[in-house]
Amino acid sequence: CVRMQPETVALIEQGGIPKGDVLATARVAAIMAAKKTGDLIPMCHPLELTGVEIRFTCDAAAGEVVIESQVRTVGRTGVEMEAMTAVGVAALTIYDMCKAVDREMVLTDIRLMSKRGGKSGAFVRSRSTV
Repeated sequence: CVRMQPETVALIEQGGIPKGDVLATARVAAIMAAKKTGDLIPMCHPLELTGVEIRFTCDAAAGEVVIESQVRTVGRTGVEMEAMTAVGVAALTIYDMCKAVDREMVLTDIRLMSKRGGKSGAFVRSRSTV
């Protein structure tokens, strides 16, 4: 999640940020980051990803942009590091593109919500810990 001034969220939604289309740029950055996670995090091995989806939910009244990532592979391993890397880089991209209009932004709450596969099996976060 990126918390910011409500006016900044409105500018993002209206396409009024001087650097360009914030969400489109953040989506591309997130997908690129997911694909490069093995290069960025020392103990992660490179994976062949079969899909990366990035969703943004803008809430101007709350002053936040919520970022969700879903990553898939056909391999027998989890891709939670790729999904969380994608969210982190999307948030950093939003910050970079909007910092000229809002330096008060805060990047928060990157966490795994659910996963299937890998050695540790399935995981679904309890809503009480969100």
